[in-house]
Amino acid sequence: MKNNHTSDVATHYGSDDLGTKIFTALVKAGKEPENLQLKDIAVIDQLHTGGHTASLELAAKAGISEKDSVLDAGCGIGGSSRLLAQTFKCKVTGIDLVPSFIEIARQLSKATQTLEYLTFNCADIINTGLLDDSFDVVWSQHTLMNIKHKDAVFAEFKRVLKPGGIMVLHEIVQGSKADIHLPVPWADKPEISFLVPGQEMEKMILDNGFRCRFIEDRTDQAKLWWEKVDAATHQTTDRPPRHLGPHIIFGDNGKLFGQTMTKNLNENRIQLIEAVYVKYIC
Repeated sequence: MKNNHTSDVATHYGSDDLGTKIFTALVKAGKEPENLQLKDIAVIDQLHTGGHTASLELAAKAGISEKDSVLDAGCGIGGSSRLLAQTFKCKVTGIDLVPSFIEIARQLSKATQTLEYLTFNCADIINTGLLDDSFDVVWSQHTLMNIKHKDAVFAEFKRVLKPGGIMVLHEIVQGSKADIHLPVPWADKPEISFLVPGQEMEKMILDNGFRCRFIEDRTDQAKLWWEKVDAATHQTTDRPPRHLGPHIIFGDNGKLFGQTMTKNLNENRIQLIEAVYVKYIC
């Protein structure tokens, strides 16, 4: 499904010659582009709040194992897909709206020797084109902020999940104030940011036939993370320039995320939740 806002979202995340920029930066950083470790690219493919530690902690809580087939919805350049595949030896299908992200996800997965566990497709998460009842886990990490029709997303997630399968969420939701400071990682203009309060989102999820296994407010941890990001951005030491970082994908806006995210969290404009919901078996 294509519409104006999905096109704008794709434009926000798209970057001319992104693959060339990433691999050029890797060479400048002294890495071997054909033989990478996940830690070599963490600063560009673990950009969500909490980084790889948050992902692994949540995956452990969800009980993901090598027996699972996982859908990484809104996979970006494949960071979480690779992390889950390498750590748990599970099969992961990553989908994203941005064609260049899918191409780069494949390239980086080949370079990190994780491609055997992974499949990447360009698709809209509202209409994935995937088979019914085909996944044990749907993984949604910092994806829903760009989705206007969240109710349709949860219906699609339920459709592709096997009976008893789980939906794992690590998502930003609206706080007590609707307006947010921009830019943020998911938006440089308000027209592509679609936050809703956590309670409103949970009602949509339950109405779509899910039951809550657990839900936790992780806003305090998010504050600490973004404060560290902000401090690192404003360091004035004579260290050499960083070749790899959010600026590769987001340009100069990437240098502002620590500041704006910290302000949004401290002013309760946004909150961070993590949760696991189970597809209800009638």
